[in-house]
Amino acid sequence: MLKLDLTDLPPHLRLGTSSFSSTDWRGTFYPEGAPPADFLSHYAETFSTVEVDATWHHLPSRRTVESWARKVPEGFVFSLKVPKTITHERYLQDCREEWKRFLDVLEPLGERRGPLLFQFPYVAKGKDADEYETGDDFRRRLAAFLPELPRDGQYVVEVRNAKWLAEPLLDLLRARGIALGLAAYYTLPRPADLARRIDPVTAPFSYLRFLGDHRRMDRMVREARERGERDRDWGALLVDRTAETRDWVAFARPLVDRQINLYTYFNNHFAGFAPGSVEVFARAWRDS
Repeated sequence: MLKLDLTDLPPHLRLGTSSFSSTDWRGTFYPEGAPPADFLSHYAETFSTVEVDATWHHLPSRRTVESWARKVPEGFVFSLKVPKTITHERYLQDCREEWKRFLDVLEPLGERRGPLLFQFPYVAKGKDADEYETGDDFRRRLAAFLPELPRDGQYVVEVRNAKWLAEPLLDLLRARGIALGLAAYYTLPRPADLARRIDPVTAPFSYLRFLGDHRRMDRMVREARERGERDRDWGALLVDRTAETRDWVAFARPLVDRQINLYTYFNNHFAGFAPGSVEVFARAWRDS
């Protein structure tokens, strides 16, 4: 079973995974037979932060959020994805009530509530060639929505169109101290190219996500199971992404050296097993 020790890493580097609820981690990261109700408590023994992906799909109950807060120690930080009703279905328009309900539900987290992630959809060239190139409509929507954000919160904006990662968007984010969401994702620049193009710091903290290609990874996992090489979907690393991880470590180290809090989260789809990807990152950080 994987045993992670992250205590020797810089305090400004917060590592975690996107979700804590994978039953495939039993026997590989969680104790064999651990009930799902105990997953978060086990998770918090290793990590000091988690990104909650589930809030993108549906709003949790206040009772559920209260339970999350009870199961983690002081200083633990929840980053949470803003619901898709706001970011995708309504696309930041006519969603004031949905936004207020989301903030109200999260209230029991108190100081454990960290960054709130607005992840926006990719706009294909074939759907809107001008928007694909410029992101003008997206920035108009974002600028109109920003007054709804309480000043005492931390917010992240992640876009999937590489061409939008330019000064018009960065200036808008910097004006309100909102972090640009950085992502290892197939439609976005690799770290070396990103570092040449922009200064990614737009807030007092930064936010990095290791996402991978979901369709490709789902296919690879399915084929590995059909060959009898895998007895569960997400219980072990499937793809060696050490080289890419080292490139991201080289990108991330200057941010941490600037005393900027860097929230860094790994998805199962990045390499097949999110906790294992954290181990690869931590090893690459130490080696660097």
